[in-house]
Amino acid sequence: MASDKEYLDFVLEQLSALDGVSFRAMMGEYIFYFDGKVVGGIYDNRFLVKPTASARALLPEARGELPYEGAKPMLAADVDDRELLLKLIPAVASELPEPSRKKGAKK
Repeated sequence: MASDKEYLDFVLEQLSALDGVSFRAMMGEYIFYFDGKVVGGIYDNRFLVKPTASARALLPEARGELPYEGAKPMLAADVDDRELLLKLIPAVASELPEPSRKKGAKK
């Protein structure tokens, strides 16, 4: 099931106070980036984030959910809690490695 554009718009509005948030549509779903790092995405109208230590601390009740078959589990975030989202996304990104440069890409 593809995610709704309305759900995407709502999540983007909730995250609008953060500079550095971007997304990319992919096969009916949406991958979310913060400062160039993949932090999570929208899958079947669920906002899932990578299960970093910060994400687990901020989402203690969240259980691992599969974004799609064959994927690693991620944590579901409550998109209605804007304050939590504004803490969660930078915290998750801070624990992720810098994105690798593509071969042949200029610096």
